[in-house]
Amino acid sequence: MWAYFERLLDSSMLSPHGICLLWEPELIWLHVVSDACIALAYFSIPFALAILVTRRRDLRFGWVFWAFAVFIMACGLTHVLSIYTLWVPVYGIEGLVKAATAVASVFTASALWPLLPKILAIPSPFELRKVQAALEEEEIKTRDATLLLQQVNDAQRAMRESVARLTAIVETAVDGVILFDADDRILLFNPACERLFGYQASEVMNRKIQLLIPGEASPGPGSRARHFATGGEAVGLRKDGTTFPMDLSVGQATQDGEPIFVGIVHDVTARKLTEQQLHQAQKMETVGQLSGGIAHDFNNLLTVIIGNAEQLSDQLKARPDLRRFADDICQSGERGAELTQQLLAFSRRQLLRPQAIDCRELLEFMLKLFKRTLRENIEITTAFGPGTIQAFADRTQLESAVLNLALNAQDAMPNGGHLTLSTELAAIDEDYRALHPEVASGSYALISVTDDGEGMTPEVIERAFEPFFTTKEVGKGSGLGLSMVYGFAKQSDGHVSIYSEQGFGTTVRIYLPRAGAEQSSAKAPENEVAAPRGHETILIAEDDPFVRSSVIHRVEALGYRVVAAVNGKEALARLRTDPGIDMLFTDIVMPGGISGWELADQARRIRPGLPVLFTSGYALETLVEQGRAQAQAVVLTKPYRKAELAQRLRDAFAAVVVTS
Repeated sequence: MWAYFERLLDSSMLSPHGICLLWEPELIWLHVVSDACIALAYFSIPFALAILVTRRRDLRFGWVFWAFAVFIMACGLTHVLSIYTLWVPVYGIEGLVKAATAVASVFTASALWPLLPKILAIPSPFELRKVQAALEEEEIKTRDATLLLQQVNDAQRAMRESVARLTAIVETAVDGVILFDADDRILLFNPACERLFGYQASEVMNRKIQLLIPGEASPGPGSRARHFATGGEAVGLRKDGTTFPMDLSVGQATQDGEPIFVGIVHDVTARKLTEQQLHQAQKMETVGQLSGGIAHDFNNLLTVIIGNAEQLSDQLKARPDLRRFADDICQSGERGAELTQQLLAFSRRQLLRPQAIDCRELLEFMLKLFKRTLRENIEITTAFGPGTIQAFADRTQLESAVLNLALNAQDAMPNGGHLTLSTELAAIDEDYRALHPEVASGSYALISVTDDGEGMTPEVIERAFEPFFTTKEVGKGSGLGLSMVYGFAKQSDGHVSIYSEQGFGTTVRIYLPRAGAEQSSAKAPENEVAAPRGHETILIAEDDPFVRSSVIHRVEALGYRVVAAVNGKEALARLRTDPGIDMLFTDIVMPGGISGWELADQARRIRPGLPVLFTSGYALETLVEQGRAQAQAVVLTKPYRKAELAQRLRDAFAAVVVTS
């Protein structure tokens, strides 16, 4: 091998290229300059490639550039040797260089062709510009889409906030809100409606609204809720079958091209009761003004009649027969004066001299008087509450009022009976004031006159205080006794109420301001705070709709669940169908042929050991004395405060536990 290279590198026997060119200077220098320029250009290319590869680390085919640089460098070297061989025939070295160049070129070419598809896949500047333009366009679209998405998100957030606010308003509204479609199907039922109607929202969804407002039944198919267009007063039907008056305000909107209706339901039970009480108060005020005017003018006439009759009597001393007529005229005039005085008392125009009165001492004094004046078949007893009971009123008028009540009680017991005079401290709270808005809440001295006579009908009770209204026979009553009591109580800033049931008797209560009532009235709210609560289910049987509505609200406010019935038969039916009822709370006297006592007996046959709380206008002691209640019965005396109601409910539950 070494001999081969020695022979290859031996140039002693060879001639330079210049001989082939005949040593022509122009031709020789043409080759020299051309080869030199080519060599310099070739030598510069590897340096440029080296700089490119070293600085562009991201090139995927860097090794190809290095191979190409070696190939170009070898090509440049061959041109340098071509210049050298013009004078020196080193053709062996030139051949070796060309061989190396051939190897580099073959390697580069063989590596380049497989890479050609990948190299062609490299984007051209034009393609890069297109891609860049597309990217810029896409970026603009993305930016627009982002802005649109942000706007959509903002709109959705605003919608969610609006829905949340609307939901909060609907959920917390005091009035009921019902959403229903053109076919009267209920779509929304807020918590206030649940409290008003007694249904859960899930029980009424997609059901007809006539379930709740039966008086608004559709006139026929296809009416599409036009009968609700104006709203107005309506009657609501609760789940327990009871009804209540309400104002229905209906608005219409459109959803997906179909009409929908929003009904606002407002319970007007309290307003109706207030209107009724106000109407009664206005009527009594009107009658009072009329009677006061008549009494004033009539007194003037009586003054003339009595004065002339007295003078005429003096002039007729010699004629006893005629003088008797004059004396009769005078006595009749005095009787008329007494009637006008009672009219003035009703119209609250009499002169009062209020003072502190010991109610116990007054009733003890009246007891002695009644034992001498009332019939012997009338048994009279007294009952005094604890503590000092002092009223601030006119003593003479108060004695006259109690006397009038006692005489009325005697007339109501023609065959004899029991008369009870009682006094205690009482407080009129906001619940009682809701039923009697003309009364101021606060602490009062209470005097009650109770009999077990014939009692009054509701119609008679409503007119009992009207002047000249009486149920007695002609000549046995003027109809001014209760009117005088009413006027005296009102003029004394007090209140008078009647509780009466036919066959049971009557209780008339006179509420008078207490002497020093400021101290006691401040303590009243403490009892409300301390009112015991519960969670049991109570069946309330009460025939009066206003009283029933008031009791339901007060019992529910104490945490209990309520089932209502309007009479004994309905109460027994609900007791049979609802095993969750824990107590019966019933009025003593109800229409329908079943009294509270009978209802309790039959209820305990269905449910042995069922707690029962009775309510009545009589105290338990009076009922026991009359043989109408057992001593262990739990009775809540009307009217009662919320704290008394709460305590009696717990007492009724405790009584069953003790008995068992």
